[in-house]
Amino acid sequence: MLYAILCYNDEAAVEAWPKAKDDAVIAKRRTVTDKLAAKGQLGPILRLMNTTAATTVRYGAEPVVIDGPFAETKEQLLGLYVIDVASLDEAVDIARGMAGKNGDGGSGAFEIRPLRAFIPDTEKRETMIS
Repeated sequence: MLYAILCYNDEAAVEAWPKAKDDAVIAKRRTVTDKLAAKGQLGPILRLMNTTAATTVRYGAEPVVIDGPFAETKEQLLGLYVIDVASLDEAVDIARGMAGKNGDGGSGAFEIRPLRAFIPDTEKRETMIS
């Protein structure tokens, strides 16, 4: 089953990292992702552009389009991993392996969500991916 591991952290703090620190964080995460890739369990890894590049469309009778993310949180969604594992427990173990790898002991979180295909205009619009 596919799971997304969503990476939340303080965008300003992460953007302030020097390249050497960013490279070090990525290298430490590779201790986890290289193992997943070797087992064919690693999908795309995406790093989102800054929240200043975000646009929000709010639900409503007349949807409103707003520049920015406008999430009610001090942390922002910065990127995600797509992994193909057998269970939520395995996805949690993988996220635990990546947590605390920034070297500063700071804040941040990984949110894990199962993924499903969404194919509009078909009989099976939403299909679990396994």
